[in-house]
Amino acid sequence: MTGITLSACQQLPDYNYLSGETMGTSYHISYQLPKDADETEIQAAIDERLQQINDSMSTYQEDSTISKFNRLAKNTPIVIDADFSHVLDISKTVYQQSGGAFDPTVMPLIDVWGFGSTMTVDRLQSPPTALEIAQAKALVDFASVVQEGDTLYKTKDGVALDFSAVAKGYGVDVIAEVLREDYQIRNYMVEIGGEIASSGVNGQQQPWQIAIDAPIEGSTVSERQTISAIRQPLKSDNQMYLATSGNYRNSVLLEGKRYSHTIDPTTGEPIAGGAPSITVAADSVALADAWATALTAMPYSKALKVAEEQNLAALFVILADGVTPDAPADHVEDWQVVQTSAMDALRNDKIE
Repeated sequence: MTGITLSACQQLPDYNYLSGETMGTSYHISYQLPKDADETEIQAAIDERLQQINDSMSTYQEDSTISKFNRLAKNTPIVIDADFSHVLDISKTVYQQSGGAFDPTVMPLIDVWGFGSTMTVDRLQSPPTALEIAQAKALVDFASVVQEGDTLYKTKDGVALDFSAVAKGYGVDVIAEVLREDYQIRNYMVEIGGEIASSGVNGQQQPWQIAIDAPIEGSTVSERQTISAIRQPLKSDNQMYLATSGNYRNSVLLEGKRYSHTIDPTTGEPIAGGAPSITVAADSVALADAWATALTAMPYSKALKVAEEQNLAALFVILADGVTPDAPADHVEDWQVVQTSAMDALRNDKIE
């Protein structure tokens, strides 16, 4: 996930700062340390919990539950843990409500298009054949993944799960739970790869505020330009859960149209005309993460419509009026913010 930076989270005398590596990225935590609490113990508890999630859902670990499931033949059950089951439930909800735009079995389409970590215009100019796309799309079948109690099986050979579009968000939720439930920490900000949970106040005793970047291609951390910010609402439960999805760091222009590396599972084709950056606030970071991914897998006009229909608090960063996809949009003025009514209410403290 991209396009999001942190503000108002400087390390102050009464706030501690933790960081580490997880899920192919890094995590950062700023929190107010309670009296008599052991920071080393808190760090160890967080790392242990994150390792449990990786052992369950990391496709990079051959012995993880998800990797074992992906290698199984059809109708062969495997026992899953509570973390796996929870993420599966969130995935099913967003899969259904997004009309299949979020689908954790989409990997065969990504592979056939050759859109791993990078995307090139050459691939769009020499796309896979209709037959290759159809064969890959036949394996994109979330409905064939069946859960019965604490066991899981698939009804079709070759179907595989990938929770990368929701696991980082779930990891943030889990860290926040450790801080809140195990150590009674109320003032914190947790971030994994741009997905964020905040609670209480920052070191200046103000609600946390998250800066949203303009989706400028090739921008680095030091060159980021902030286009907007979302402050933790005063009228909420004193917590906020955010995720941002962005295509702008991996998109190409072909014949005047900008294509992203994101594949629409319902069509089997790369998205053209999608919003470069989408931020979603939800009841959990995992849910926000899944929805941000789902909206990214739709053309912008459809994504905005779905977000309004589902009453999502969503913020879209799109090209400003008069700026075309082939123009160099390398200044914050080249972009504009469009938000749903639910996001407007959240940002203006109108929520109940």
